[in-house]
Amino acid sequence: MATQVTATAQRGSTFLQTAIVLQTLTIFLQAVSAGLLLTSSYGEVLHSVGARVMYGASMLYLLAAVLAWKPGGGSPRPVWHATGFLVLASVQVVLGIAHVPSLHLPLGVLMFGLSVLALARR
Repeated sequence: MATQVTATAQRGSTFLQTAIVLQTLTIFLQAVSAGLLLTSSYGEVLHSVGARVMYGASMLYLLAAVLAWKPGGGSPRPVWHATGFLVLASVQVVLGIAHVPSLHLPLGVLMFGLSVLALARR
């Protein structure tokens, strides 16, 4: 029984780690596509598609955090972090759609930093 719980916790932790890596990578790619947005004709489409992928990665992070916590008996702290991150991602999307770069860009930098921090903590 203890071996099964340990294996479940390990799988949940691996999934959580993968979700954080994916989220961090998608945020970084959003920064790259923001640069392309300023310099090329296809940058807007790339940034728009990337925003959807980044938001999906944030939802995946929350799912992974819940799955690592509930069946594996881990700490609920990653669930709170992932929930906060999904809220930040939602605000980021709204600011992007509203074309408020004075808040959208700094929030993107903050999100990248927080995602790297979450990655370093794992």
